[in-house]
Amino acid sequence: MNNPIDIALPAGPVWIAADLHLGPDTPATIEAFLAFLEAAPEDAASLLLPGDIFDAWIGDDVIHIAPEWLAGVLSGLQHAAARLPIWIGRGNRDFLISEKLAAATGTHLLPDSARLQTQAGPVLLSHGDEYCLDDIAYQQFRTMVRNPQWQAQFLSKSIPERLAMAQEARAGSIQANSQKSMEIMDVNQDAIEAAFRSTGLSIMVHGHTHRPARHAIEVDGRHCERWVLPDWDCDHADPIRGGWLAIEEDGLVFYDLEQPEKP
Repeated sequence: MNNPIDIALPAGPVWIAADLHLGPDTPATIEAFLAFLEAAPEDAASLLLPGDIFDAWIGDDVIHIAPEWLAGVLSGLQHAAARLPIWIGRGNRDFLISEKLAAATGTHLLPDSARLQTQAGPVLLSHGDEYCLDDIAYQQFRTMVRNPQWQAQFLSKSIPERLAMAQEARAGSIQANSQKSMEIMDVNQDAIEAAFRSTGLSIMVHGHTHRPARHAIEVDGRHCERWVLPDWDCDHADPIRGGWLAIEEDGLVFYDLEQPEKP
């Protein structure tokens, strides 16, 4: 586990969203995300996107040859970042995001684990996959792809080669996950308690598991809360999924994407 790094946020409400999985086959989700980016500066003082913004990210150099869908997302981020501070983070799908993407969009890069000072008190924020210790195969994969040497070798390949490798890896992941129980792919309770214990914090926010909820737990007699962010899917799910967490003066609250009226 990484020690959390302090992130200085401006005073005011904090919005957090993760697991958007944007890609060429998610036009409706992209539309919802762009509307979300447009709305955020009206009500939030800062916006944090801790991972899996993209369904796959093969390296920041793709921004120079961005297809139309990606160019629209990057433009949306850039315009929103001119109106409020935005932090972007790495997830299990877009772990190759780096400072180059942040610089190109005017955003800031989140550390793997962050300590946020908010109106509701200090909050521990991460993507969340580091807590899924029962999924041993995934943790082995995570260790491999987070290795700087592996990343350098991967990024040295051509974009078509990287795309093919990413598609193959995604297909393998879908197949492997279909044979795993939800419990194995969820967070490990001991790892969660250890994070609360080592940081001394009482509120944790993460995504990754696609199981949005507020969990109240006791750690050494101390009341703690774990808030799990929802994933987004406006293209293949019925009803659509998506939303964000707002940290406000009165506490934390979930907001759902508005359900469009069906004819």
